[in-house]
Amino acid sequence: MNLFLVFLLASAAAATTGIVFKPGAWYDGLRKPGFTPPKWAFPVAWTAIYLLSAYAASRIAPLPGAGMALALWAAQIALNTLWTPLFFGAHRMALAMVCMLTLLVTVLAMTLAFWRLDWLSGLMILPYLGWLVVAAGLNWRIWRDNA
Repeated sequence: MNLFLVFLLASAAAATTGIVFKPGAWYDGLRKPGFTPPKWAFPVAWTAIYLLSAYAASRIAPLPGAGMALALWAAQIALNTLWTPLFFGAHRMALAMVCMLTLLVTVLAMTLAFWRLDWLSGLMILPYLGWLVVAAGLNWRIWRDNA
């Protein structure tokens, strides 16, 4: 099995939390900020992010000195997997916010680690970082406006 498929499999596992813990009526009833993206944007963005992240990691994996970069990739996919059940499943917006901030810092560190090893791989993570900034803002505003 090639490296890309292994990283894509881990990403697909993370993505399944969105199938198990759907936003549903609870989320629909919350007050959301004006910068909330339309519903269709979420699966489109996450599909692109998972594909880019998996491909970037597969470029990094065979490089010498990739240990920390790959450890950060593993940490971010674990945190990514955790956020959805915290927010949509348990409705723990504050705890989800802590998870989101930890995820954001981890992806920033991963971006820098990838960039040092292969600038193109680092570049491929930038959309993820940008989307997480939006997601963190959404998490915070929804928590603040609905607490």
